[in-house]
Amino acid sequence: MSKLSGMEMFVRVVECGSFTAAAVASGVSPTMVGKQIREIEQRLGARLLHRTTRRQQLTEVGQLYFDRCRRVLSEVELAESSAMELQAAPKGLVRMIAPVSFGCQCLVPELSAYMALHPDVDVMLNLDNRVPSLNNDNYELGIQIGEVREPGVVARPLRPYRRILAASPDYIRQHGMPEHPEQLGNYSCLGLSYWLHQDRWDLTGPEGETFKAFIGGRFMSNQGNALRIAALSGCGIVLQPDYVLMDDIAEGRLVPVLPQWSYKPTPLYLIYHQDSRPSAKLRSVIDFLIARLGENSQALSQQNKSQNPGSGF
Repeated sequence: MSKLSGMEMFVRVVECGSFTAAAVASGVSPTMVGKQIREIEQRLGARLLHRTTRRQQLTEVGQLYFDRCRRVLSEVELAESSAMELQAAPKGLVRMIAPVSFGCQCLVPELSAYMALHPDVDVMLNLDNRVPSLNNDNYELGIQIGEVREPGVVARPLRPYRRILAASPDYIRQHGMPEHPEQLGNYSCLGLSYWLHQDRWDLTGPEGETFKAFIGGRFMSNQGNALRIAALSGCGIVLQPDYVLMDDIAEGRLVPVLPQWSYKPTPLYLIYHQDSRPSAKLRSVIDFLIARLGENSQALSQQNKSQNPGSGF
């Protein structure tokens, strides 16, 4: 008798309440059950059960052994089911939420590539700029800009969120090119309406130095693409993620402004529930996105460079 099978029999005896009931559940004779329990007691040098004609009761040692056996057997079951799960092909629906601009520009192409590799997985992506809550909403995955404080959620870092400045060539011809962030107050700057500090941009320079540029302007919006279109129309200087502006810069529709400066980098995370047994579909999409968008990944920047020579992420 192996130790593991002995543990299984002992737990079954305790849970069934008698040798006879455990024997029926196991498909063996009560005599065989009793023999296995005696072998365990002899090996441990301690009595595990007080046995009478009517009932049995755990000894102090028996209670400790029972608790530990259940824990061990649970871990064994988890190990085996996890190993079987690894062999399962990903399938089912993945529900996900992400910010609008990042979702459209970066995430959708990656999810399309993922689905091409996994034809049995469907994706439902909700684009929303609010801070996601996996505990309150019916989502399995999310992309969050900024630090994650939601309890019970795993946060895997992606490449930091980087914003750059740009304007249309016509606007720069009319108003000139600023040479330092302190001059931005003399220009029309296109702002995000939901920012707490709408009158300043906290910029980081080439040597890591920081500067609070106080700004003003006649147009603001809660959507980055609206600000991009305003910049294309000559309304002023826009501050948006590099992946939103890179195509326009590569095609000459926008020109970089203060290219050595950018908005302070903002953390970006892939978030999901803690789960000791994630499904094959969830595990596969997490691994795929971390490989393509994670801190150490170059896949997206290489893809963008091939599509837009001379531009970078």
